[in-house]
Amino acid sequence: MKIVLNKNHYFFIQLAFLCLLVGIVCSFILPSKFYNDAVIIVNDFHNEIGFIGSYPFTILFYKITLLKFIPYFLVAIIQLPILYFVLYKIGVPLNFNRLNTKNCLVYIGFFLIALFICIPSKEFINFIYLSFIIFIFKDKKYSLQKTLALSFALFFIFGLFFRSYYLFVPFIAILMYLFTFIKISNKTIKTILFSIFIAVAMSFSYKIIIGKYISESTREMHNLERLRSDEAQSMIQSPIPTDSWYGETFGVFYGYISVNIPINAIHQLLKPQVMAFIIWQLFIFYLLYLRFQKCIQNRSVFHYELWVFLFIFSYFVVQGMFEPDLGSAVRHKIGIFPLIYFAIYYDKFNIKKR
Repeated sequence: MKIVLNKNHYFFIQLAFLCLLVGIVCSFILPSKFYNDAVIIVNDFHNEIGFIGSYPFTILFYKITLLKFIPYFLVAIIQLPILYFVLYKIGVPLNFNRLNTKNCLVYIGFFLIALFICIPSKEFINFIYLSFIIFIFKDKKYSLQKTLALSFALFFIFGLFFRSYYLFVPFIAILMYLFTFIKISNKTIKTILFSIFIAVAMSFSYKIIIGKYISESTREMHNLERLRSDEAQSMIQSPIPTDSWYGETFGVFYGYISVNIPINAIHQLLKPQVMAFIIWQLFIFYLLYLRFQKCIQNRSVFHYELWVFLFIFSYFVVQGMFEPDLGSAVRHKIGIFPLIYFAIYYDKFNIKKR
């Protein structure tokens, strides 16, 4: 079969190759804190290897694939082309070669893939796995009901074996979907606010069962251990203790703002690399908000695509409860980049008609 490449495809390939070179260089020059996870994955200091849990599973993956035994630059040469190929198979949008705000944000995303996944990383597995959900939605081989059943099952399996907080994503997405049927003004922003209140309610339920609120027992507890470390400057810590109902409510909202609309990180102004991450997140969130709004307003046309946005914004809520610092917030968004990439360009691909 003859493959025809147009100028957008050529530009995509050139951009991917440039980012591959960046990733190879980055594997040599990244600051030591970038290697923290990679060192744990490669060395398995506490014999964590196994099938359940993000670290145990990732350690097992890199041992089975033998990637833990080779230099980081070779890991970059193997991993990065796979990730860019996944995005290529999702689709190359029309006018991808044109400089505009939307494309520039995606170009930066390509660079961030090279920056964060040029070494052994949990995000490599995260990226590959979530791309299966996008292929299911994009190809539309099944009815919406079967597509949702498959995607919910994939989230459940991933949450069970890899990162437990993915178990929350389908639940929040379903409630958000039901909320979109309510006839109200400013439906998109109110749907997002509703999703945060869902997280608050979940945390209160967790308190009744376990005895501690979610962000109190995860994000805040983790950050207490890092107060005097070098990473403390970028950590996300609620200014109000989260051991009360009002403190946890504020903490959930504070976490959501910190990882998605990080205007509260203005104190990082003198750190250009941090400010660059913050600006990227701000623009990405706003762009996704506008695209989400379009899907809600045209749900009869984009009923498949609407669910991708529900998954993304559900993940943003969960991330707000668990995310410990600004750096990992960006890295974990790169882990779901296949969803973000599809959501940004869902109406620009040559996809099958319903």
